[in-house]
Amino acid sequence: MKRSIGQFCLLLSLVYTLKAQPTQAVLTSQQLATTWADMTVRIMTKAPKNTPTYGSRAIGYLGLCMYETVVYSSKRHKSVIRLLSDTLSLPKPVSGQTYYWELALNAGQAYLLKALYAYTEKTGPIDSLEMAIHQTYAAQLDPSIVDRSEQFGKAIAKKIYQWSISDGGHEGYLRNFPADYVRPAGTGVWVPPLVGQSNTKIPMHPTWGQNRTFAPRNSRLPLPKPLVYSTDTSSQYYQQYKEVFDRKKSLSPTDQAIVMWWGDDPTETCSPPGHSYNLATIAIRNSNVDLVKACETYARVGMAVADAFICCWKTKFTYMVERPSSFIHTTISPDKNKKPWLPFFLEPPFPSFYSGHAVQSAATATVLTELYGDAFSFTDNTHTNRAPYTYYSEEMILVKSASAQQPYYYPSLTTHTLPYEVRHYRSFWEAALECANSRLMGGIHTRHDNEVGLSEGKKIGQNINALRWH
Repeated sequence: MKRSIGQFCLLLSLVYTLKAQPTQAVLTSQQLATTWADMTVRIMTKAPKNTPTYGSRAIGYLGLCMYETVVYSSKRHKSVIRLLSDTLSLPKPVSGQTYYWELALNAGQAYLLKALYAYTEKTGPIDSLEMAIHQTYAAQLDPSIVDRSEQFGKAIAKKIYQWSISDGGHEGYLRNFPADYVRPAGTGVWVPPLVGQSNTKIPMHPTWGQNRTFAPRNSRLPLPKPLVYSTDTSSQYYQQYKEVFDRKKSLSPTDQAIVMWWGDDPTETCSPPGHSYNLATIAIRNSNVDLVKACETYARVGMAVADAFICCWKTKFTYMVERPSSFIHTTISPDKNKKPWLPFFLEPPFPSFYSGHAVQSAATATVLTELYGDAFSFTDNTHTNRAPYTYYSEEMILVKSASAQQPYYYPSLTTHTLPYEVRHYRSFWEAALECANSRLMGGIHTRHDNEVGLSEGKKIGQNINALRWH
């Protein structure tokens, strides 16, 4: 993430500028929030054992913490913590005392981000950013205000972190693929891919769906139903898997670029939750919003995405629906003499129904549309600094030779390169729909997976919006 690193370096250079010119404002309140979001995405990208499940949980708590550290600076906004847990209470500012909310946010984000990613042993950039911001503002304020503000932010972060320990996902990176998990067997049941994002035969975080949601209503959503398994060529099940099989044959370079843009492989990127968190940053930067609305944006997006993954994983591991590749291998194209069919995008290590990309993108679109409108045009720059994606395709070339008794075929490999170029959207929902469709084009989800994911994500986002924010 060169963009994030560049902004971090810019912040440090501005600190030195401030020392020379003490009265000069360095960061706006909005920029302070987005700078911490950039740092979060950077840490997620570089974290070992990165998973979309653990990443979604992280941005849920970080967004909530950001909001709760500044909410009392606004007469219009309200704390939402008691709507999430009626037994949890957070510190409140002392009446009549002065607080500098930017420093509260700074201290809170630094504490919580380090707590969530201490296992990486690469939290030095977090300390550096916290100190840079502290020095930026502390030089202009009464030391007692600085201390009071930072202690308040840390106190909020500590309480939220303590609450997080009991949610079922604490230290989830220690059990990405639990060795004691017994994979069920049966017709139409998920099996590990022949070639995928992981070599493990164990699915990722099979108990994640048992975790506590942020919005209690999201834990009570009924489970949607998968399609009924059938090998009948006229059945909806067969036709949907056949659509995936056929769609790969007609992928254009534009289709492939869309697949890779939304791929968000957690072994190489900030994963889908980080992508959504960056969309929140883009919305904030493109709008003239104050500090509290910026933090509200991160809180809504973070908690919506976190709940989306919990609800999605509950469904995935209730039904254990197979991926398109396994049905194609056994039913649509079972010829053992042919090279096995593989999706264009590497298959992730967990069941198919329903799409995690679709549900979290729809949840994100729902909350961002509520905050910024349904005709918000923007440019997604999440992957602009990634190296081009190179892949190879194989085709059989017919050779006719005078020396040979009959024509023969030999394999030929063609190299393809796909650059990561910014993508433009007229609304958040346009982006969500493209993200969902990319999974069908990538060969790893059916249309039903995507449509249900989009529908469930909208419900999840609406439940986050329904919290009494104002």
